[in-house]
Amino acid sequence: MAHQDQPCPLVINHQTLKQVLDWLLVARVFAGLCGSPRATWKPRLLAATALLWATSDLSTLHARFVQARKIIRKVFRWHPAPGGSYHGFLKMLAKWQPELLGAIVPHLREQMRGEQPERWETAGYAAFAVDGSRVALARSESLEAAFAPQRRRTRVAHRKQSTAARRPLKKQAAASRQKKATSPQLWLTLLWHVGSGLPWAWRTGPSGASERAHLLALVPALPAHALLVADAGFVGYELWQALLTAGHHFVIRVGANVRLLRQLGWVRERAQVVYLWPDQAARKGQPPLGLRLVVVHDGKQPVYLVTDLPKTCLCDRQVATLYAARWGVEVFFRTFKQTFGCRKLRSRTTCNAQLELEWALVGLWCVCLLGQRELHASGHDPTRLSPAAALHALHRTLREYRVRPETQAETLWTQLRLARLDDYQRHSSKTSRAYPRKKRRPPIGIPQIELATKQQIAQAAALHDKEEFRLAA
Repeated sequence: MAHQDQPCPLVINHQTLKQVLDWLLVARVFAGLCGSPRATWKPRLLAATALLWATSDLSTLHARFVQARKIIRKVFRWHPAPGGSYHGFLKMLAKWQPELLGAIVPHLREQMRGEQPERWETAGYAAFAVDGSRVALARSESLEAAFAPQRRRTRVAHRKQSTAARRPLKKQAAASRQKKATSPQLWLTLLWHVGSGLPWAWRTGPSGASERAHLLALVPALPAHALLVADAGFVGYELWQALLTAGHHFVIRVGANVRLLRQLGWVRERAQVVYLWPDQAARKGQPPLGLRLVVVHDGKQPVYLVTDLPKTCLCDRQVATLYAARWGVEVFFRTFKQTFGCRKLRSRTTCNAQLELEWALVGLWCVCLLGQRELHASGHDPTRLSPAAALHALHRTLREYRVRPETQAETLWTQLRLARLDDYQRHSSKTSRAYPRKKRRPPIGIPQIELATKQQIAQAAALHDKEEFRLAA
């Protein structure tokens, strides 16, 4: 685009927004989507309206829709104008949601690889971090029925509850705990690209959904020979076997909930070689997973990491660096919830909440991708983008879409090129000293590492001979 090579002319802001939408929502990706000839909501214009609706900073969803519709009518000279009903817009968006995301998400991934090819790989691999987080929902009847946690009452819990019932409790405190325990929440599992710091794919479900099941569903979305980095929640024989079968690699932290074996004899024994071979997999005749154990120290405690890659492909220092980079997905969740304002969604029905969440993710993805492109064009490090500053620049342009900037410094492009993080170094802890609701999570612990028994060694040897015979046949 012209503004990347020379100062852009001072055009009205809605013309700048048209350049933004033309780059993010290229017309060719919607070529295969054909709606009814009589429909006024065309797929590309519907997606553009949804994108502006999701990135607006107005307080209500209806006000965001009114603003987005006005801007889209001005940008694309929309005739005939679509209906002004917000519910009609949501109905059409829900109808076209799979097709629209199926067209937009692959295009955004291509832009990620094309704009910054040097950041596509980390340590020689396309690395992705995965993690999950809960997003609060409104306490409507529909959302409570779909997303409120279902608590199971066990005998142990009943005994604890009976003991606690004898103690005098304040009615307000008990009611507050009960309200918090039954609040509807939506679970979000996200794949986050390490090199660019941008999202890649996601899955959603109720607050009690399994993030490991979500990751299994996300495996087809990974590019070939990807490297997955995850915390101790993503462990298990089936999950790791699925990743290896799909041709991917991983660096995953293990804790006390994982039992590893040594000296099983399945592969050539080295100092760092361990095996994951639970009893259930052994009984089914499934092969053990030969892994490499890397122990690093985070300044507080030792961290145990396993990977399927040998030391010649990924050294210990690179393993530690990749795991440290995993923290970026936590920062992205903070940006999404706090900076972008999605800590609690505003929709009050199940379908609308899903639409709001997914388009909010697409909107933040687009804003960060646009900001990184401008920083890269101006010679700055794209990973130093300040999402808050980029969002502030976009929100100002949306509010003043009828205004022509008076100076070059007031244009969206210049503001995006200035949306950089501060370079100061913090000299004190950022953690609050006496935060009243700080989570007290139990320690992860260290994995159980045992020597393989004679029976396990013999069983592995028999299974190895059987595998060699099958391959030879």
